[in-house]
Amino acid sequence: MAERAVRPAGLIRRTLARAVDSLVLAGVATAAALPLVPEATAHVQVKVDEARASGRTTTVWLLDGTITGYLGLVLAAVLVFGVFYEALPTARWGRTPGKKLFGVRVLAAATLRPPAFGAALRRWLVYALLGLPGSLWCLVDRPRRRAWHDRAAGTYVAR
Repeated sequence: MAERAVRPAGLIRRTLARAVDSLVLAGVATAAALPLVPEATAHVQVKVDEARASGRTTTVWLLDGTITGYLGLVLAAVLVFGVFYEALPTARWGRTPGKKLFGVRVLAAATLRPPAFGAALRRWLVYALLGLPGSLWCLVDRPRRRAWHDRAAGTYVAR
């Protein structure tokens, strides 16, 4: 069993598991943003109409305090959901639903057990910041195929 736990997961399984988890997070972001779209659109339209009514050439900034506040709400919803969807299941079972679906799990490199909550949260946040470029590092990393977010958390993905 210990030998099986050391074997790193294949790149296809990892990619598919990440795709499922990313689609779920994208769905949450969409669900959080959708109710705010009419308000944001109306806000921008008022600014454009005011600029037209002034009769002079002016710059209309689309990103202002109101729109930034809406973006902050969406980001907060994604971060809170991400803790419950990514970090907690990874710390508890070593798996997110996407990883469970494709038969892979995250293990602490030192203990071969699921990582602690802090490491799981760090792993997810580093992935959220670095995304695909950080993930591509696993193509050249040997023998455990660790991406940058795995290195930051001291973990690897096993089969």
